[in-house]
Amino acid sequence: MSYKIALMASQGSGLNRLFYGDNLDVLKKHIPDESVDLVYLDPPFNSNRGYNVIFAKQDTVHNAEQAQIQAFDDTWRWTPVTDQQYTEYVTGGLPNEVADALTAFHTLLGENDAMAYLVNMAPRLVELHRVLKRTGSLYLHCDPTMSHYLKVLLDAVFGPENYRNEITWRRTSTVKGNAGQGAKHFGRNTDIILFYSKSGDYTFNVAYQPYSDDYIRTKFAYVEPETGRRFQTVSMSGPGGAAKGNPQYEVLGVTRYWRFSQKEMQRLIAEGRVYQGKPGDVPRQKYYLDEAKGVTLQAMWADIDALNSQAAERLGYPTQKPLALLERILTASSNPGDVVLDPFCGCGTTIDAAEKMGRRWLGIDVTYIAVDLIEKRLLHTYGDAIRGTYEVAGIPRDQAAALALFSKSPFDFERWAVSLINAQPNQKQVGDKGIDGVARFPLGDPNIKGGGIGRVLVSVKGGKTVGPQFVRDLLGTVQTQKAEMGVLITMAAPTRGVLDAVNHGGTYGHPANGQSFPKLQIVSVPELLSGKRPLMPPTLMPYIQAARSAPSVEAGTLFD
Repeated sequence: MSYKIALMASQGSGLNRLFYGDNLDVLKKHIPDESVDLVYLDPPFNSNRGYNVIFAKQDTVHNAEQAQIQAFDDTWRWTPVTDQQYTEYVTGGLPNEVADALTAFHTLLGENDAMAYLVNMAPRLVELHRVLKRTGSLYLHCDPTMSHYLKVLLDAVFGPENYRNEITWRRTSTVKGNAGQGAKHFGRNTDIILFYSKSGDYTFNVAYQPYSDDYIRTKFAYVEPETGRRFQTVSMSGPGGAAKGNPQYEVLGVTRYWRFSQKEMQRLIAEGRVYQGKPGDVPRQKYYLDEAKGVTLQAMWADIDALNSQAAERLGYPTQKPLALLERILTASSNPGDVVLDPFCGCGTTIDAAEKMGRRWLGIDVTYIAVDLIEKRLLHTYGDAIRGTYEVAGIPRDQAAALALFSKSPFDFERWAVSLINAQPNQKQVGDKGIDGVARFPLGDPNIKGGGIGRVLVSVKGGKTVGPQFVRDLLGTVQTQKAEMGVLITMAAPTRGVLDAVNHGGTYGHPANGQSFPKLQIVSVPELLSGKRPLMPPTLMPYIQAARSAPSVEAGTLFD
């Protein structure tokens, strides 16, 4: 499907929507009952830590590694809040079957990270079941560490009769493993995808895989001299003979009961679709390789590799999945125009696949960096045509909302402010030396490789008081890191002393055209919301960039 057609399909029934916020709140407040055709979710659970750490009692856990993205840091921990939620859920806050499953898990696991994860997932899965149409399906992506618990939980939510598959995705076939370090287990290179439907009447499009070369050589062993087409032969005899109502007549000197009428048989002969090796052999029907659909896709998926460090579409997001994986799921369980929901949308692979394939989409993520990354990904992949086809909910539109975001999450406030000037926010909140993001721009001709990249360091201050020392600190960091420029973003309007320090920061001259820019600049959040932007050379798109999709050709999503 061309991108233009896909775009028309996505616009057919309202705008697509991207939500910044907790998916449980968003689901309850904004997603109506039975409005979604397909749910895919890949909820974060950092099982790269040792098994004994995951299941250790919380008071014994001291040295768990911090995740690269804030969404994965301290997301699932047993806390007094979790304990309160658990009590609420098992005493009437959730359907009885789900409450019973949580009670059993609590008896088995105790109070630890794994139990906190299940307590948090339970109400979300109930809400996802609510928003699914009767013909809808859900695919939950996880790893074998938690898949068995999640399957029991999904049985409680959807009913065991609506379980369809436990899909095993082999991420790669070349895994070194840890045998050299004394590991005593088989290699772990698979994920689990649990497939459930809302009812027995659900959308499913049978998928096929190409035949293997060995299968083709052995099963499609014949080649037509006239056309070069490979084929195999299949019996045309009528099983059961006359008792099953099969006609009897002579074909190419052989009399049998046949599965075709005599008229149909003559048509097949006329079309060259009947094969007889030598006179006297029983004629058989030709079955051409180029007309075969392939082999029906099974629940072991070993033909889609995970994204390696050199993958063209790689964004560097910790849990990014390959686009081909999502395309397969969307093809199997949705049709053009259907609504696809990803409540943990991360870097937006589900949204990208839905946009490409003409599905409408809803995405939710609790971190602003994910929302910003998805918007940049869509814009660069599909160009300006994507603008106006979706809306973003939950991000600040005025100063009061900006203050609320700062109170809720200072780190996400920093990311949001940085993204407003087309800079890339930090992934971590540690070791940033007061710098919260970087904007990059070409120093020479952007079409000539090796022209060099300039940097604008961005510092965000959300507090009420910003003194001249912050300007001097920014200038010192710009000089130390040999960056070209610096921008200070503040919540409040700058004081006279701050402006004086900025004005004494000097200038930067662009080497390509000699254009002069202030080396330091300051801009307030109200100014940014009103449309003002600092004076900078045209910047590069933040994050790793997607290959642009031309409107008149099949849409692609490769990242370079």
